[in-house]
Amino acid sequence: MIFNTWDYYLLFLVPSAILFRLSSPRVRPRIIFFSGSLFFTYFSYTQLGGVAGAACLAIFLWESCVSRFYKPGSWVCWAGIIQTVIFLAIFKYRNFLTGLWWPVTSQNPLYWKNSFLPLGISFFTFEFVHYAVDRYRNRTETGSVSEYLAFILFFPTMVAGPIKRYQDFLPKLRSVSSDWALDAQRGTTRILAGLVKKFAIADLLTAYTNHLNRNDISHAQRAVLPLWLLAYGIKIYVDFSAYSDIAIGSARLFGIAVPENFDWPYARTNIAEFWRHWHISLTRWLMDYIYIPLGGSRVGQERAYANIIVTMFISGLWH
Repeated sequence: MIFNTWDYYLLFLVPSAILFRLSSPRVRPRIIFFSGSLFFTYFSYTQLGGVAGAACLAIFLWESCVSRFYKPGSWVCWAGIIQTVIFLAIFKYRNFLTGLWWPVTSQNPLYWKNSFLPLGISFFTFEFVHYAVDRYRNRTETGSVSEYLAFILFFPTMVAGPIKRYQDFLPKLRSVSSDWALDAQRGTTRILAGLVKKFAIADLLTAYTNHLNRNDISHAQRAVLPLWLLAYGIKIYVDFSAYSDIAIGSARLFGIAVPENFDWPYARTNIAEFWRHWHISLTRWLMDYIYIPLGGSRVGQERAYANIIVTMFISGLWH
């Protein structure tokens, strides 16, 4: 919902992009860190967990401190991965996991009544883990503290992705595009395209499909059901890709290109091609950090099927 507000554009995107462009290369990472911190604090306080949500900025600061100790082959990288998963489990799955043991909420001593999700936790978890794994494998450089903070607090991608990679982001941060006019034109066009998709298509279809429940479906005429199914499928795609468009366009205003996230997935002819073109940054992350480390398809058929099931289970649990 943040991309739909005037606050996002007038208080954060436009001032931050202009200030970033006018600053020297040495100062630019600090601009991103400062603006990202304000963005996280402001929207966490106003739209999510209040003071407690805003205080979750400490997670980013703590992660940046721990990341300075990541070395190739070091156990600290594994410690960083474990702590990141623990953060996710506490905020996102605590009530679910404890509810498996105590199904009745009133009898659950660990039930978190006022639970909330820190802003962007599902996405910054992936980026935290990616950096720790790639430092362990020596696939990316350490970078400076300000560069790493700029990576994890780059607010255009904080809420809905795309999921970035440090080794891709860092060169773009250090060598920002100098064509201000072209970046402004293409960035603004991409943002407007996303807003049109969101308001003119996704929200319209939401009004058509959001009321659906088991009773509606059981009493509907048979000819109506395929229309509902089609409308819901289009809504999901247009809604999510609209947020990606706005994020990619916002990043372009800074002169930074971030990964594409959708490439006409419904135009593909098989399920494998569909997944390669749907939420591309997530699919590639799952491939590189879950599926391939498990053995991918280079193992026996039964093991390969098990790897697919585990990968898709983790994807489903994240969703």
